[in-house]
Amino acid sequence: MTTVSRNQAVQIEKHMKKLVASLAMLMLFLPGYARAESYPVVVELFTAQGCSACPPADAFLTELSKRKDVIPLALHVDYWDYLGWPDSFASKTFSNRQRAYARAHGKHTIFTPQMIIQGSVATVGSRADEVMRAISTRVGQPSELSLDVVRKAGMLRISLSTAKPGEPCVIVLVRYDPAREITITAGENAGRHMRYTNVVTQWEVIGEWNGQGKLQIERSISGDQPVVVLVQAKGLGPILAARVLR
Repeated sequence: MTTVSRNQAVQIEKHMKKLVASLAMLMLFLPGYARAESYPVVVELFTAQGCSACPPADAFLTELSKRKDVIPLALHVDYWDYLGWPDSFASKTFSNRQRAYARAHGKHTIFTPQMIIQGSVATVGSRADEVMRAISTRVGQPSELSLDVVRKAGMLRISLSTAKPGEPCVIVLVRYDPAREITITAGENAGRHMRYTNVVTQWEVIGEWNGQGKLQIERSISGDQPVVVLVQAKGLGPILAARVLR
């Protein structure tokens, strides 16, 4: 039997670590190899100024905005406007997106507040424990996609690639206001002064991709609002990659 001293064991361990690091660097240059990346988790909150159940979820979204590994977005819907307070941030586009999610998930009704995590998990927006569990299982998950977004001189340049063929996707451009305040004077939340976070003002599909090879998109962009680029599987499937430029 050969006995290995403690010093020899330490030297062997160091050698093995160097060998593993060298192999990892070599893999980067092998044909067809793609370095797996991880992206922030996207949380969509469907909410409304006229919904009495929404303020706790709105406040929770504000807490999520403090995390670097989450992109929280508030999409205000318009279908509660009839209750007496037209939501000044609402868009039919967001209401239709929520309805499309319901169809994709096999549901027949929509409600507020609702959170969709990474395009795949739907839950009540004020159920913080459920939302946090859904986020924690997705934070740091590797993606086969490489998504780079650069904003310079009034232009937005998006580069998307993969060495492993995947599913067809859509590329979505999102703009939002980091903070908005409003005093509500009618409806279910009458008398409340509300502070909202990451209020979405633009949601636009700017391209499609077959999930193979590379894709580049360039478009002019104005204003100083933050920019989010999402890559989502067609048919409102899971969100596969996301970048935010604040």
